Amino acid sequence: MVAVTLMWGIAGVVTRHLEHAASFEVTFWRSFFTVVSLLVILPFVQGPGVVFHKLRTGGWPLWLSGICWSIMFTAFMVAMTLASVANVLVTLAIGPLVTALFARVALGHRIPGRTWAAIAGAGVGIAYMFGSQKTQGGQLTGTLVALCVPFAAAVNWTTTQRSHAQGHQVDLVPAVLVGAILSSLATLPLALPFQANMHDLGLLALMGLVQLAIPCVLAVVCARVLKAPEMSLLALLEVVFGILLVWVGANEVPAPSVLAGGALVIGALVVNELVGWRQSA
Repeated sequence: MVAVTLMWGIAGVVTRHLEHAASFEVTFWRSFFTVVSLLVILPFVQGPGVVFHKLRTGGWPLWLSGICWSIMFTAFMVAMTLASVANVLVTLAIGPLVTALFARVALGHRIPGRTWAAIAGAGVGIAYMFGSQKTQGGQLTGTLVALCVPFAAAVNWTTTQRSHAQGHQVDLVPAVLVGAILSSLATLPLALPFQANMHDLGLLALMGLVQLAIPCVLAVVCARVLKAPEMSLLALLEVVFGILLVWVGANEVPAPSVLAGGALVIGALVVNELVGWRQSA
């Protein structure tokens, strides 16, 4: 799982080394190469024909999950081209707390006091980031686009949990493939005319395979072994790796307001998961 977060974390530094590809073109090629990679990886991992059988029999939960994945893929890359990597990753980190709120409304899950406190703390951190960006149009727009990711993720996980509770198992791996296909189709018209050179295409192919396809499959495998709190805590390493890699590899220094707001968000998440882990031990 640590390797998974490291692979996720390369998105920012790779994006900063693109030469000609623009926002929607970046999103299209990344999703396209993810589709190609998954069409090779999934038959090998799950067996020939199994993936397409699951796509035919998965029902509406799988396709809704695929739509959510497509929103996440698209919004993430567009946000990366508009705002700093640190801004985007810190915004994405509130995903578990947003999911907790959605599960409370849709599934009736009780939210413990520690999680309410974490939601409040993370909210203060995000609000501080927003307040510091009110005169920076691009950064603020990028952060708003990035907010689509945790909300789409919350719908995704809530739909999956609801389906499991009703006895329907949703395989998230084929749903990732659906999401990549939908993201490619949605961004293709906006990506034309293509501007990417061979250097850009090489980097975007690397992202499709190494930053998305491989770690998404590995994360599903990890989820079968690791406990949910372990997964949540380890997933936060993406924020750390992503900020450090773009800092060292692209000289993108995070603003003090982002570091302060990010510390509140990450701190709230870590404390929430650690307390929950100890209480359930």
